[in-house]
Amino acid sequence: MRISVMDVGSNTVRLVVADAQGGMPLPVHTAKWRLRLAERVRPGERVPGDSVDRLAEAVAAAECTAARWGAADPLAFATAVVRSAPNRREVLRSVRARTGVELCTLPGEVEAELTFLAARRWMGWRAGPMALLDIGGGSLEVAFGRGRLPDFAASLPLGAGRLTHEFLDGGLCPAPPERVKALRRTVRHGLRDVSARIRWEGPRTAVATSRTFQQLGRLCGAAPGRSGPFAQRLLHRADLRAAIDRLAGLSAAERALLPGISPPRAAQSLAGALVGHTAMKLAGLRTVSVCPWAIREGLILRYIEDGPSWWAQVRRLASEEGPPSGEPVPLRVAAARG
Repeated sequence: MRISVMDVGSNTVRLVVADAQGGMPLPVHTAKWRLRLAERVRPGERVPGDSVDRLAEAVAAAECTAARWGAADPLAFATAVVRSAPNRREVLRSVRARTGVELCTLPGEVEAELTFLAARRWMGWRAGPMALLDIGGGSLEVAFGRGRLPDFAASLPLGAGRLTHEFLDGGLCPAPPERVKALRRTVRHGLRDVSARIRWEGPRTAVATSRTFQQLGRLCGAAPGRSGPFAQRLLHRADLRAAIDRLAGLSAAERALLPGISPPRAAQSLAGALVGHTAMKLAGLRTVSVCPWAIREGLILRYIEDGPSWWAQVRRLASEEGPPSGEPVPLRVAAARG
């Protein structure tokens, strides 16, 4: 069985085509299309018409690519920027009318569940009780669990792109100390309850996923991508603290020259580092393992293990026919397990 997943994020549309053999997704092709929605749309704002046009073009290209590689209709979803837009329903309808792709928005809690599943499968059962951190452009996902799916999952409006716009004037210039302080204070307040839960649970293993953590890990000395996915990559809190001071004194153009920091993500790298460090400190995590699998792999795994009926349920509850943007979508862990 060949499966494809399309992920509409804050910066890119990403496509993964994988063969499902023995219950494990084996990637055969990956591709991405630059959108940079986060540069045009702040979380909670409407997606403008020209951005919808670019989004539809990228989705159409991804759908054609998936078909060319012999995959069925992509499992397509959009994350925080589209999910929080007041015109979310109009965006989804427009994409469907132009491309035929049934794009839906996943609740942040479900994103955390899927990412946790991917990390659990990658790390294995010997990881034991496990905490997860995942920094996106619009949100931060946090989860903890002892089994296949998390016992606890949360999505917080602490994404690196969102905070860069709110506190760092887009992140293009060196950050004034008072802005860094204000940002850290906001993150600390937003993480207070969630981090207390993680600390109380006492995880044996802590895992970080997302491109933000991958790039911060490389900046702090983790193995480069050419070492392959199976190289162990650790991110130490002390190293991340030192990286914050380094990033704060540089412009986005200067940050892009550092190891691991790509030009499209350079502006938000400081906010990502502040979120990551604060989350680790408050939760009592000295080190996290940087995992290459995240939400796309988790979605494939869930589809393999629970079948098309699970995905149909997700689409039914989280589609444009569900509650308007800003209202909770009633898709909980217990309901999804059925």
